[in-house]
Amino acid sequence: MPFRIGLTRDFLDPDGKVGWGDIGLAALDEADGVAWDFIDVVSGDIPPEAVRGYDALIVLTPRVTEDTLKGADRLALVARFGVGYDNVDVETCTRHGVVVTITPDGVRVPVAVSALTLLLAAAHRLREKDALVRTGRWEDKLAYMGTGLTGRALGLVGWGNIGREVSRVCAPLGLRQLAADPFADRDAAEAAGVTLVELDTLLAEADFVVVTCALTPQTRHLLNASRLATMKPSAFLVNVARGPIVDQAALTEALTARRIAGAALDVFEVEPPDPADPLLALDNVLLTPHAVAWTDELALGNGRGAIQAALDVAAGRAPAHPVNPAALDHPLFLSRKASR
Repeated sequence: MPFRIGLTRDFLDPDGKVGWGDIGLAALDEADGVAWDFIDVVSGDIPPEAVRGYDALIVLTPRVTEDTLKGADRLALVARFGVGYDNVDVETCTRHGVVVTITPDGVRVPVAVSALTLLLAAAHRLREKDALVRTGRWEDKLAYMGTGLTGRALGLVGWGNIGREVSRVCAPLGLRQLAADPFADRDAAEAAGVTLVELDTLLAEADFVVVTCALTPQTRHLLNASRLATMKPSAFLVNVARGPIVDQAALTEALTARRIAGAALDVFEVEPPDPADPLLALDNVLLTPHAVAWTDELALGNGRGAIQAALDVAAGRAPAHPVNPAALDHPLFLSRKASR
């Protein structure tokens, strides 16, 4: 019996082609004893009938819920294409002996570079300057001076996989680097020239605040109205993590009142945002559709990571980067792995 791998159909464009380009599917075609196809789910909850008979799922945006796993007797792995896994009920997967993996190696550089892209765009007021050219207001450019980086403070909310890479790519730019992360390695931070501080200190001192932490119950609305109020009036906020980490209504109010200089957001509390959301009407915020890091590099890196996790399980090996390592010792997972 082949090891069956199902990919959610939201990888495909309306013409039935992989919209991401090369995500490494050739490795599945070349693997012995493996069969794969796309399951007929593009959004919402993955129904249980869609996953029966599969040993592994590679998931983009559809949700894996408790109902998804009903009757999924063969399922051993949910491989998330990316690092966010808020669309996967990890606790339920662990109870059912299903390992959940992510692809940190695939996103590390592309997301860090996208954070720098948004930071530079906000600092140089790229959105407004583009509009000056398009609307025939060339001579107004003196009113749109940008903010230089040299000697300014970069504050990283979260100093994990992405935050550390943001530090690395920003190192040549002459920024003083701060990070707030209770789990950060202090020796590694010191070696990287990063000063670990409390979040409130970071927000008060940073000229550029970049959010890179994971969304958890503890980080939901971590940047609320009171914390946003501690930021400098000249400061910019960049979020490439998850929308609900920032209280979007409070941020909209702060931007509207010009209590901070601006923001650049790739993520939102509700995605996609309502077209009538007042945030979308502001001229001091740059917005991208949770896709600023979407490049050929990210697509292939994420694809290879998720596919390798599936191939590892198919070969009876433990996959890399599990978010619920306890599931690796679950009798159901061990029995499925042993049967390969």
